[in-house]
Amino acid sequence: MKIVEIGERNARLIQNLLEVWESSVRATHLFLSNGEIDNIRQYVPQALKGVPHLAAAENETGDLIGFMGISGQMLEMLFVSAQERGKGVGKQLLAYGMEHYAVRELAVNEQNPRRRASMSTWAFRFIKEQILTSREILIRFCI
Repeated sequence: MKIVEIGERNARLIQNLLEVWESSVRATHLFLSNGEIDNIRQYVPQALKGVPHLAAAENETGDLIGFMGISGQMLEMLFVSAQERGKGVGKQLLAYGMEHYAVRELAVNEQNPRRRASMSTWAFRFIKEQILTSREILIRFCI
């Protein structure tokens, strides 16, 4: 696996990132209905184009298997395809973000307990909860 910086965000790349996003969300965001995922999906390309720094993880054959978006010192997004979960891809992306972009803050959906529990291993500490909707709560962490 290698991590690559993404510069130009053409339509094909956005589509590949969107496929990783959807695979990840369907595997981890079990609190969202199919309709809610489909609704959110339409806004993801705009977010991918707008985030200042984008880096992706590629497997040995060059296929995208995960990505993260960073703004300032905030990890705005991190998604790993369902088939690559549990293999350390997200951990390597986060380490890369911390090293190359001084990531010091991130948010995790409360409904994703596995990810929330892993924050202490990275020395991230809870700073606040932010209620987005009646079913979605973000937990913010910082170093």
